[in-house]
Amino acid sequence: MTSSPTPAPSQAGKLSLTSIIGYGAGDAANNLAFTTTTMFLLVYYTDVAGISAAAAGTLFLVVRIFDAFSDLLAGRMVDRTYTKRWGKFRPFILFGALPLMVLTFLNFHIPQIGADGKLAYAYIVYAALGLAYSLVNIPYGSMAGAMTPRPKERAKLASSRTIGALLVGSALGIFVAPLLKAGANLQPIFTAVTVVFMVLGTALYLFTFFTTREKVVRDVPKVSFKQSMQTLKGNKPLLMLCLSSVLFLSGYLSLTTVQVYYFRDVLHSLALIPVLSIVQLVVTLALGAVMPAIVARTGKRAVYIAFVGVLVVGGVIVLFSPAALVWLGFLGFVVAMAGVVGVNIVVWALEADTVEYGEWKTGVRSEGIIYSLFSFTRKTGQAIGGALAGYAIAWGGYNGHAAQQSAQAVLGIQIAAGLIPAVLAISAGVIMFFYDLTDERHAKIVAEIRERHVQAGAGLGADPETVALHSQPEA
Repeated sequence: MTSSPTPAPSQAGKLSLTSIIGYGAGDAANNLAFTTTTMFLLVYYTDVAGISAAAAGTLFLVVRIFDAFSDLLAGRMVDRTYTKRWGKFRPFILFGALPLMVLTFLNFHIPQIGADGKLAYAYIVYAALGLAYSLVNIPYGSMAGAMTPRPKERAKLASSRTIGALLVGSALGIFVAPLLKAGANLQPIFTAVTVVFMVLGTALYLFTFFTTREKVVRDVPKVSFKQSMQTLKGNKPLLMLCLSSVLFLSGYLSLTTVQVYYFRDVLHSLALIPVLSIVQLVVTLALGAVMPAIVARTGKRAVYIAFVGVLVVGGVIVLFSPAALVWLGFLGFVVAMAGVVGVNIVVWALEADTVEYGEWKTGVRSEGIIYSLFSFTRKTGQAIGGALAGYAIAWGGYNGHAAQQSAQAVLGIQIAAGLIPAVLAISAGVIMFFYDLTDERHAKIVAEIRERHVQAGAGLGADPETVALHSQPEA
């Protein structure tokens, strides 16, 4: 019997264009659930379901904290799961796709069963959505490290997933947001949108499942809870990245949550949201194309900090821009979103680096638990950001049935869209200034891990392609 040929050094770990696109399709599907809820769920609560902004803010805080713990549970499940037929991560995508998209639909269909009943229903279905999202998104995100060991190829995956997410975000801004006029009957709009998303999201997940492969296989089929905790405890770069992400995501989610309110009720230019989405899409495609080269030249940490600064500038413009200067407020939002795009592209490559650091430090590779902790902190940031946005517009006295908001309500929206993101982004950047897992240090760590694998031999498993991936230097 002949064995499969070992890949040439120049090809080992290279990803096909189909697999890169397929991976990006997965995050497009993720964001049919995630971005739809972050952009529109507060609007649905206040303008359709009749839930107050303050109650919605508390709901976001409580449920998203629950979601964060769901991520840890999902991470443990991923680290303890392996199938010979489909691998470690892909089964979660296959079987979790449809339930996730159905729950997205249910979150925008709250029955009129009294104030307490509506709020209870909202808590239950949103918590269920968060759990379903964790069981799909944690293995999806963890899978990048299993598709290739090469940092440059991982950067391509990071760019692909960011482009997939922003394509969905842009589509929501172009086609859905302009329909959400003050005082209009919005329930039929949300019904049509979420039905389409159930079908499209499931199809995208299946495309990801069939076009991606897990090639970096290690002989650690089950990781104990103690091993997982040891991996996290000694991983200082991961902990710093997580703390920075909590702050950055809190600001980002505050900005995103009130986007419709800002353009509709402050600038009175709801039609500008599609323009913003198109500009954001162009910026994303441009940054996605050049980001690997920028990272190679300056390093991931420097890129992260620079784009955090861009968000700060945009937030300040949004905060102080007079409502009459529509062009200035629009410019501030564009600048802020450019900062968000840049950080979101590079942060996934930073997270993948911390996986190798944890393996180098402890000898145990736990993609699932590391990604779940990272996602835990991001969910915490989402919880805080969504809550702060709700509280800010509640402080301003936002009235979901009014055609014109008060001056204080306008200020509350500007605080949520400008001040909160700027302050929290500054804090995130300060933390990353002290982040010491540079690209040069990471390269040395990967080389040491590769040498350990070569010496151990059997630790890589019997797949000759996998052995080749770890026995060849980075091209």
